[in-house]
Amino acid sequence: RLDRVIIRFAGDSGDGMQLTGDRFTSETASFGNDLSTLPNFPAEIRAPAGTLPGVSSFQLHFADHDILTPGDAPNVLVAMNPAALKANIADVPRGAEIIVNTDEFTKRAMQKVGYGTSPLEDGSLDGYQVHRVPLTTLTVQALEEFELSRKDAGRSKNMFALGLLSWMYHRPTEGTERFLRSKFAKKPQIAAANIAAFHAGWNFGETTEDFAVSYEVAPAASAFPTGTYRNISGNLALSYGLIAASRQADLPLYLGSYPITPASDILHELSKHKNFGVRTFQAEDEIAGIGAALGAAFGGSLAVTTTSGPGVALKSETIGLAVSLELPLLVVDIQRGGPSTGLPTKTEQADLLQAMYGRNGEAPVPVVAPKTPADCFDAAIEAARIAITYRTPVFLLSDGYLANGSEPWRIPEIDQLPDLRTQFASGPNHTDADGAEVFWPYKRDAKTLARPWAIPGTPGLEHRIGGIEKQDGTGNISYDPANHEFMVRTRQAKIDGIEVADIEVDDVRGEADTLVLGWGSTYGPITAAVRRLRTAGENIAQAHLRHLNPFPKNLGEVLARYERVVVPEMNLGQLATLIRARYLVDAHSYNQVNGMPFKAEQLATALKEAIHG
Repeated sequence: RLDRVIIRFAGDSGDGMQLTGDRFTSETASFGNDLSTLPNFPAEIRAPAGTLPGVSSFQLHFADHDILTPGDAPNVLVAMNPAALKANIADVPRGAEIIVNTDEFTKRAMQKVGYGTSPLEDGSLDGYQVHRVPLTTLTVQALEEFELSRKDAGRSKNMFALGLLSWMYHRPTEGTERFLRSKFAKKPQIAAANIAAFHAGWNFGETTEDFAVSYEVAPAASAFPTGTYRNISGNLALSYGLIAASRQADLPLYLGSYPITPASDILHELSKHKNFGVRTFQAEDEIAGIGAALGAAFGGSLAVTTTSGPGVALKSETIGLAVSLELPLLVVDIQRGGPSTGLPTKTEQADLLQAMYGRNGEAPVPVVAPKTPADCFDAAIEAARIAITYRTPVFLLSDGYLANGSEPWRIPEIDQLPDLRTQFASGPNHTDADGAEVFWPYKRDAKTLARPWAIPGTPGLEHRIGGIEKQDGTGNISYDPANHEFMVRTRQAKIDGIEVADIEVDDVRGEADTLVLGWGSTYGPITAAVRRLRTAGENIAQAHLRHLNPFPKNLGEVLARYERVVVPEMNLGQLATLIRARYLVDAHSYNQVNGMPFKAEQLATALKEAIHG
């Protein structure tokens, strides 16, 4: 019986490792474990088979208690070929289990990745528990009755591996069988073959002497509040959050988007939900996508555009137009490695300064960042609240790690969601000097500084829109210097005045000298590192930002309480730069830009050095 396990499936990008990992994850979620996942795959649609750049992997960390990361190092590595073994062995600690598909360890395949001799024979794996399993051969034998070619039968070897691992860790099987029947409903023979391979893998574990022990990881009953849970990825949670926000606002949801990794899943998901009043438009390019979304905002929809960093660069002019028009618009940026096309399938947090300042002129935009895959749901609703209430475009900064990773999510009750309904302008709101009742499109709410939201076609509310500077109140074109300064300062004051929750500090004893400050997806690794340090007797405080513009009003006071502030980021210090500039705090950066999330042990070591600096 174990309290937690980390498994990594690795193979060619055509070996079905993402599907295998996803199915194991789904069964683990239904069993009741807490979990966290890390899919990792090449950017190429079909990377060269058998090569190191072509390796695709899926790591799953599951436990009987609350966990926060996909784990630092796998306890079990399933390597489908020599490339998968070589690409991942450095992460596997001595004593861990390695399951290798011996059928793929041919001389040619090993030479392709630089193995002069077989690692299965030369003693280089003596420090590991190596299970040599001819996965392809066993799969082909199990599927003889289906009269498939060896190549077609061999494609089911990932299901054989899934069955074997499901036996080893007592995972349920019914969900995977239902999934396969549904996925291949139009090809029942293929469905039956995959189910047969899955069962063969299970039976192999049951009967072979090579796997003398199976393991049990109990459900994480005490880790979760009472409720109904499901496993959810960040992009799926974000999609559901956008739908929930539109329903709570009683507005149709409109997505104007252009496909880009790793944001495309949001477009795919929202396109399925026309029954909730969702309209999706796949535009011919990024500029058209946001242009259509801004038009939908003008027309009274909850408007969204989704993209990644390169797309934000293309959308910047229209975001500036939205700032000038003062219309609600959600700009969802699923960050990835850059610059330019960069690393499409790898994660990074390097778009923060672009979101803050990446437009011409003074064009302030609120920035909201989720911290976990499930938190993407709440962050989407919060971004919609700000956009609707304050009539402004809002950046929602997720990243590839959150987008593709998954964890259990407690499905909220409808009455727990905020009321986002707003009133459209319906008539005149100003009296001229001559007593005439008129509509002023830039007459502001005294508290929020938001202008009226007037829907086209409403009689008497005709007004001019465009990117040229507006006259205060009337919205007429104005080149007056004093008016321009007033409008610039007013737009900034509107963003500065947005009501956001105070930042909460986790300082158990209240005596820590060091504060670790994070934002976005670093939450899991930071929290796991802080737990390790406290278990070792160290005193350290932790705080995490959801709102990056404006900052919480108490942030300056919080920072001033600590002698040292450490800011871990997956960039070269963008939040640290903002913190230093705004609060004159000597914030210390700890940075990583290798396309992968932080490891908890790595962060714990760095933070310990900071404490004793």
